[in-house]
Amino acid sequence: MPNIKSAKKRVIVNDKKNAGNRSANAEVKTAMKKVNAAIEAGDKAAATEAYKAAAKLIDSAVSAGRMHINTAANKKSGFAKRINALA
Repeated sequence: MPNIKSAKKRVIVNDKKNAGNRSANAEVKTAMKKVNAAIEAGDKAAATEAYKAAAKLIDSAVSAGRMHINTAANKKSGFAKRINALA
């Protein structure tokens, strides 16, 4: 446990930021799981809608610094390829 006042504040602030980031990252992962589920079910319309929602969350994660831009591009392009491959 820190003794210095500023260090105590950093612990509190870091805990708050950690909780927010965990929540936001969980939301992104859930959206990606929905895209995967729709693709595996073979439902192109549902997959496209889920992809739009997931892409928006992924882009917001990039702008917030929670995800690297190349990781986001890789995930989005992979989803797009799999959705376009559906008949």
